[in-house]
Amino acid sequence: MTVADASGVRPTTEALLNPKTPRRPTNWGQVIRWLLLFGGGLLMVTPLAYMLSTSFKFPFEVYNLKLIPEEPTLENYAYVLGDGRFYYWFGNSMLIAVLTTVSNVFFDSLVGYTLCKFRFPGRYIVFIAILSTLMIPTEMLVIPWYLMSQQLGWLDTHWGIMFPGMMTAFGVFLMKQFFETVPDDFIEAARIDGLNEFQIWWTVAMPLVRPALAALAIFVFLGNWTAFIWPLIVTNSMEMYTLPVGLTTYAVEQQVEWELIMTGAAISTLPTLIVFLIFQRYIIQGVVMAGLKG
Repeated sequence: MTVADASGVRPTTEALLNPKTPRRPTNWGQVIRWLLLFGGGLLMVTPLAYMLSTSFKFPFEVYNLKLIPEEPTLENYAYVLGDGRFYYWFGNSMLIAVLTTVSNVFFDSLVGYTLCKFRFPGRYIVFIAILSTLMIPTEMLVIPWYLMSQQLGWLDTHWGIMFPGMMTAFGVFLMKQFFETVPDDFIEAARIDGLNEFQIWWTVAMPLVRPALAALAIFVFLGNWTAFIWPLIVTNSMEMYTLPVGLTTYAVEQQVEWELIMTGAAISTLPTLIVFLIFQRYIIQGVVMAGLKG
């Protein structure tokens, strides 16, 4: 026994057992978007893949564009990790990146909170003056930084490398904008409860802007971990080199040892990946919160 459809035509048993769902039209706009995203992702991953591939190659294979080495080797990693200088460079970069990140998270958020939640004459002028420094190219500041380091005896020291990046105008701007989302009622309630301004900033405002702190920490850490020009200028001894500067010693006039440079670069990417994996959930949380508020 069959059941008639709306048109009065009784479907066959085969049609009932094998119903056909209507075919959806192809969304070519979505297809193009996915293709563009895939192409962009491929362009971003290709240099990393080539870096890893070169780190496993012998010198005679370096200029071979094949991603899979014909004779993979770990000799490059053994050489780089066995080079005592590499640990000095790695340690210098880690120390400088961590200290500048902590300094920026602390001072930039403190200044941003002050400019956002305090009402005092000239605060907008101060804020504009801080933002105006973003228009000055870094290359124009190198000479004043160097003269200051020379007069204060900071040449070839960790402090000499770090002091230009201990605070950033971008960090102040980012934190001020995020502190704008913190309700003033929370601040007033904390003041009524007897908390001082520093306690309010630390215990009330800071937990509410964790996504901004995570983003700032990642930007500052990556910027100082990969910094090259200023550490190259301010350091003289090889023991004070940071990792990007130290890896250039593998490039000599007679021969550029690309396999060793790529090996050191591959190892140097590990801390950046760890930092991103630690803070990415806060960044995603911030994007979701921004979407809900919008």
